[in-house]
Amino acid sequence: MTSAIIVAAGSSRRMGFNKLLASLCGEPVLRRSLGAFQKCAAIDEIIVVTSEALRMEVEVWRMGGLDKITQIIAGGAERHFSVHAGLQALNPACDIVAVHDGARPLISVSQITRCIEAARTQSAVACARPMTETLKRCDGDGRITDSIDRANAWIMETPQVFQRELLVRAYEAVIRDSLLVTDEVSAVQHLGAPVFVVENTEPNPKITFPADILLAQRFVD
Repeated sequence: MTSAIIVAAGSSRRMGFNKLLASLCGEPVLRRSLGAFQKCAAIDEIIVVTSEALRMEVEVWRMGGLDKITQIIAGGAERHFSVHAGLQALNPACDIVAVHDGARPLISVSQITRCIEAARTQSAVACARPMTETLKRCDGDGRITDSIDRANAWIMETPQVFQRELLVRAYEAVIRDSLLVTDEVSAVQHLGAPVFVVENTEPNPKITFPADILLAQRFVD
């Protein structure tokens, strides 16, 4: 059984309004993200970790056709608390779990499937794309100080997919050691376990600023 935890409990401080309800070609960002996992045949259940303000909205979507959603639970003050809560809510039969940011609405069904298939053989994988831009490091005043080698550099995306037992152990360690991690790769690496990339050749931006909505609109079919 494969479960998806959709993390949708952020405050959208940088957006200025709730980005998860922002309209992307007539459909809320979060609704579009959930729809990709609903359509994916490899996904058996969806757990949505969100804010109280969005709970009723997600419930309406569930009643309106997103029937793979089995639970809608409250998120934590930080992302790792939200993921930990989602892990505790998994169906006991789940053996593979995919964690996805609700603010990445362009994820494709095919890429979700590729990540799940890879996790079944490699235990821990992350959707990612290779870095192609020139990278520079700056000081506190914004002055460029040196270059950063982009060879073998990858930009992490979601979903990040793992064998359940591994990810549960990783987040138990994160909570126990009072760590602040921003993704599942960091949590699993804290255990010393390897994580592999699954290259994504399709657009998968995270909606963070208002301009990101305009960018995403260019890629919607």
